[in-house]
Amino acid sequence: MKNVVTLDIQVEDLAASFPEAVGFLTKKGVRCIRCGEPIWGTLGELLKMEGVKNPQLLVDELNAYIHQQRK
Repeated sequence: MKNVVTLDIQVEDLAASFPEAVGFLTKKGVRCIRCGEPIWGTLGELLKMEGVKNPQLLVDELNAYIHQQRK
């Protein structure tokens, strides 16, 4: 399975291209939408700001989730 999301993806692009990622991240405690608009910056920057201990692991889980949802 090819990863479609990386730490370098812009949060705005993530929300537009993979809307299912928004709910997944929210359930993991990472809010990527504020006031109806995506938060600016990369997913990696957001995860760092949110204090995620292992950002790559979360991105791997997100990619698996997206893959499962799009089967």
